[in-house]
Amino acid sequence: AQQLTESRGGLVQPGGSLKLSCTGSGFWFSQYSMSWVRQAPGKKLEWVSAISPDGVTTYYLDSVKGRFTISRDNAKNQVYLQLNDLKTEDTAKYHCAKRDFAKGDLGTLSEYNFWGQGTQVTVAA
Repeated sequence: AQQLTESRGGLVQPGGSLKLSCTGSGFWFSQYSMSWVRQAPGKKLEWVSAISPDGVTTYYLDSVKGRFTISRDNAKNQVYLQLNDLKTEDTAKYHCAKRDFAKGDLGTLSEYNFWGQGTQVTVAA
């Protein structure tokens, strides 16, 4: 069965950094675009970042551009999200997500319907 498992998040001070990882299993990881999405209580779901199967093409939500970096290691079946210069508004539960089908482009958020359980990132002084 397919599985996505995120690393533990945590409590970080504003301006701090954190690296999230997600390990995939049960599917051919290197063939799928992967994403990170986040949701905070009472707020809409946000498509934070995405990366193509070969790691060449990426997407970032405007509010995280220049602060977050997505990467992947297909040999380890892992996708990462480096979060730098964290702000209180980054507080949310972060999920990694797998695209529904294997294709070279990033697609749209609606095509990422298999998620991990998520990890909480809290940014507070």
